[in-house]
Amino acid sequence: MSTDDELLLLENQLCFSMVTAARNVVSIYRPILAPLGLTHPQYLVMLALWERSPRALHDLAHDLALEPASASPLVKRLERDGLLERTRSVEDERRLEIGLTEKGRALRARAVDVPRAVMTSIGIDVPTLSALREALKPFSGTAPIQS
Repeated sequence: MSTDDELLLLENQLCFSMVTAARNVVSIYRPILAPLGLTHPQYLVMLALWERSPRALHDLAHDLALEPASASPLVKRLERDGLLERTRSVEDERRLEIGLTEKGRALRARAVDVPRAVMTSIGIDVPTLSALREALKPFSGTAPIQS
């Protein structure tokens, strides 16, 4: 088999490896997040809000590498679940502020074990996880993914 042929093997494609790994990692989160009542995308929203709340929908979407139109349904669902609230900014009525409710803040204490449970499930330790994250940085900018 020539080098060109090997380059075109599915198993040698970076995109295939990354998509498969992402899908498998998200599936590992599913049963870990279920007791918290969160999906993986909702968990990412909550992580961002636990870091800083309140924040504008646009800023939240940017940090999650989403378009605001994609983040909005996640926010609405979490609001229906009583974990956050949307309010208009006092300074600028056009700006939608997303903030945690008391229930949303309290959920953080239960979520503290999620990263350890994921590492245990995958079978990696903190240094290995850190190295993997560093290796993925060139591929994981915070700009929204364009289709």
